Amino acid sequence: MKIFFTTAIFFICASAFAQKQFVLASKNLPQPDTIWVFTPKKISKNAKVPTVILLHGFGGNYKQWNSVMDAQKYADDYGYVLICPDGLVKSWYMNSLAKADWQYENFFFDELLPKMKSTLPIDTNKIFITGLSMGGHGALWLFLKHPNQFLSAGSTSGGINLRDAIGKFGVPELLGNPDKDSEIWSKYSVVSNIDKLAGTGKAFIFDCGSGDFFYQSNNALKQKCDSLKLNATYISQPGTHNAAYWKKSIKQQFDFFDKQIILNETQPKIN
Repeated sequence: MKIFFTTAIFFICASAFAQKQFVLASKNLPQPDTIWVFTPKKISKNAKVPTVILLHGFGGNYKQWNSVMDAQKYADDYGYVLICPDGLVKSWYMNSLAKADWQYENFFFDELLPKMKSTLPIDTNKIFITGLSMGGHGALWLFLKHPNQFLSAGSTSGGINLRDAIGKFGVPELLGNPDKDSEIWSKYSVVSNIDKLAGTGKAFIFDCGSGDFFYQSNNALKQKCDSLKLNATYISQPGTHNAAYWKKSIKQQFDFFDKQIILNETQPKIN
């Protein structure tokens, strides 16, 4: 694995504003991945702080979340490190069944996350992941695959049932263009794999606007979480699939993550 800074000048200037960019080349991806990091401006020397990984939506890039929420302000207000990786437009943050060089899950856990842990002031016991649309699916997908890596997770307007993406959003090519009746759609969908969180006790949050085209699938995910008695919080509220909705939603999710930190610190420890 090789790590490149965009330019030495940019790195120095960005550091002054508590921001950094990394560019990681990987054998798991068809091109280098850019990661934009926001660190609280006021942070004690050698301190380790909570971290939120923010995954963007289909057609977006690592800049999308900052355009929605002012990531530096969130980093400063909550005292969190924010990590915004690039999902390469249409990776869906998973290992492609059909494309050997589109193995985003491997890249995330084998390369990106270890590099962030070793480079940034991250409290590794307080890592959260969330995302919008494609990134909502990605966040819950990575969370359910490796729940021990995260304290909690979230999804907003998540495309958590890949059957909603049949014929669009770049998903068919990643899965090898399966027939619409193929079980492959379920095999790679969050809604069909959420049972992997049963017994973990891990809390997570997801939401969707009532005017969103993913709304019915998120309602179905809520029903499945209830049937499995998972520690899931679901918010159904007015809104559609747009930045105005995500700006409202992400504040709710950060407040939820803050509560998880408090709960984690106050609950009895098992020796």
